[in-house]
Amino acid sequence: MAEYLDRVTSYICQTSPGDLPKEVVKRAKEVLADTLAVIAAGAQEDEMKRLKDRLIAQGARGSSTMIGTGTRTEPGKAALFNGTAGTFLELDEGNQFGRGHPGIHVIPAALALAEDKHLSGQDLLTALVLGYEIGTRIGIACKLRMSMHPHGTWGTVGAAVAVAKLMNDGRERMKEIINVSSSLGLTTSRKTMLEGGTVRNVFAGMSGYMGILAYDLVHSGFTGEADGLRTVYGSVVSESFDPEAMTEGLGRRFEINRNYFKMHACCRYNHGTLDALESIRAKRPEERITPDAVERVEVETYSLAAQLCDQNPGNMLAAKFSIPFAVATLIVHGRTDVSCFKPDVVDDPAVRSLAQKVHVTEDPGLTAMMPARRPSRVRVILKSGEKLEAEVTMNKGDFEDPYGPGDLEKKYFSLADPVWGHEKAAEIHGSAMSFEKVKDVNQLARLIAPLT
Repeated sequence: MAEYLDRVTSYICQTSPGDLPKEVVKRAKEVLADTLAVIAAGAQEDEMKRLKDRLIAQGARGSSTMIGTGTRTEPGKAALFNGTAGTFLELDEGNQFGRGHPGIHVIPAALALAEDKHLSGQDLLTALVLGYEIGTRIGIACKLRMSMHPHGTWGTVGAAVAVAKLMNDGRERMKEIINVSSSLGLTTSRKTMLEGGTVRNVFAGMSGYMGILAYDLVHSGFTGEADGLRTVYGSVVSESFDPEAMTEGLGRRFEINRNYFKMHACCRYNHGTLDALESIRAKRPEERITPDAVERVEVETYSLAAQLCDQNPGNMLAAKFSIPFAVATLIVHGRTDVSCFKPDVVDDPAVRSLAQKVHVTEDPGLTAMMPARRPSRVRVILKSGEKLEAEVTMNKGDFEDPYGPGDLEKKYFSLADPVWGHEKAAEIHGSAMSFEKVKDVNQLARLIAPLT
């Protein structure tokens, strides 16, 4: 019954750095660099600063970096902190086919352990690719219940796989770690993001923490089900699980190469709408669409995006999961970067007023295009009676329409420079983008947080 699991574990254990195509390694380095900057920027939020102080006050200092703080702690706490910080700004990369964000689940755990064990950059990149691969394939193989948020679910298994790969576990232990970690995911509620419950930001952090814990549990003698993936993702958090999706093209199609990067600092479900609106604005470069000129904005989109219809988001997180707010802030401020969703900006009267004019509905025809497409249709109706329309079928940054290296570098430095200064940020970026040559990941980590 678990033949697919044997194939998966054999593949993980047999894959060496030399088996990864150059383009896969390149994308892994891009994901790493992007994630480091996203975590560092998220770590500057007030809640993250207070969490860092509390975690450090509990003791257990160690060799693993709390990115963006200049502080180190034990691996589990570092994974928890970094995974949480990395989701705070809604700028972490993701995978449309897995319907989630594999990188921010895998990297914090893998990096924390690699630092602690003084492993090489090549080791970490290999573990990242494989953890990303298995986590995403679980997301493809199942369809989580609509009430569940994908963070903190299959990402836990991805983190555990990366940790076990770093430690060179054999097939039987790797299988046990997959089965144990399958039962360590969270019961995540999608309503947290819609209502602005910031506990949602901890879900990915918990995956990294649990991934490390799963390794320790198995090596302490704990066991899981014979096929935990099929049980948990076939009947507990999802109604169905397709084992064939776990092995189809395994070793030939790499999920990290089908990822996306984010430029808008808000939920991915907003992005098609924002891309369409930017297309409308680009057609009128000499005549900016002003809030006072807008009578109504109509958005037709797919089912998951249509849930993001709150015209009165209560805080920064809720605003990031509100299409009306995102549309309004783009019209008012002309951009959708981190600054447009800060707590002090969320209450901007001009944005609040315009958000009341943005109406979101589902178009079943657009829903049917998922997950390969994330379409949206936007109609701006001006008080003059003029109607401006645009439609997109995919988000910018999707693997069919990817951002280029220049775009990714621009994003990286916009987030990293305020934390580290441009010179150090450039040094960290250079190290990440040549990571396969790094003999000890602490060569990079020392740039982020010097060892004391």
